Amino acid sequence: MAQNIYVDNKPVRKFSLRKSRKNRDMLAISPATNAFLNLLMIITCVLALIPIYIIVISSVTAESALTANGYRLWPAQFAVEAYKFLFAQGSIVITAYMNTIFATVVGTVMSVVMVGLYAYAISRDNFRFKKFFTFYAFFTMLFSGGLVAYYMVTRQILNIGNSLWALFLPSVFSPFWVIVMTTFYRASVPNEIIESARLDGANEWLILLKIVLPLSVPGLATVALFSAIGIWNNFFNCLLLVDDAKYYSLQYTIYTTLNNIRFLLENADKLVGVDVGNLPAQTFRMAMAVVTVGPIIFAYPFFQRYFIRGLTIGAVKG
Repeated sequence: MAQNIYVDNKPVRKFSLRKSRKNRDMLAISPATNAFLNLLMIITCVLALIPIYIIVISSVTAESALTANGYRLWPAQFAVEAYKFLFAQGSIVITAYMNTIFATVVGTVMSVVMVGLYAYAISRDNFRFKKFFTFYAFFTMLFSGGLVAYYMVTRQILNIGNSLWALFLPSVFSPFWVIVMTTFYRASVPNEIIESARLDGANEWLILLKIVLPLSVPGLATVALFSAIGIWNNFFNCLLLVDDAKYYSLQYTIYTTLNNIRFLLENADKLVGVDVGNLPAQTFRMAMAVVTVGPIIFAYPFFQRYFIRGLTIGAVKG
């Protein structure tokens, strides 16, 4: 149905109510488009999961079968020799696993606490030294003291060499996450709520624990997840600061074991009395990937709901 608009009793333009209704629905997704996007997402997920599936299957395949037949969707000859070899060293790998779990848990908690408190302080407009501490955090993102200064501070001043502290303490504070959490506090915690709490007699700690933290769970969960991933995958601190094998992390232990296997295979003709023919070289790499990636994959769904909440944290609620 078309209608005319009159100005001084003269029609100036025509428009259709049906067309205007159509224009209002331009953002709606048609069933065909919705089906196509769903199919595209399914294909993308399958393509992302296939490499992980092949890694798992290859880790439970015999080394000879993997060498002869290559990578398959199902093991040509089922074997768990790679996992037996991985844990055959007994307490070395198990101790490294426990060290990495301890470092990840404690380091993640310390990172969330330190980043959360630092970012909350500089996010408040009434903090007297806000500009100084904001510049101090930002400056360290642009310039660093270098490897020599890092080594001297951690070894000689902090004295954390050859200890579990070396696995996570240098990585618990990140200026980048301070900037992220500062922005999150400003966007998610209105000043009006804090001012009203102050008028009711609440002190800063009560405001932080009862008002700010419940509203900031999605941001803190994001910091926790990425901090956990960074500490779990970090082997540089162990390489630089740890000499005693009882403090090795899982990544560094597997890294050294893989290098030892490579050395034995490359020098097999020079070694006398050593049988290197049964060493699981390729399957060991796959088992290593499964062991190191597994815990993070299982931990990620726990944080997923907080990411979803983070997408709607600024929505208007009635």
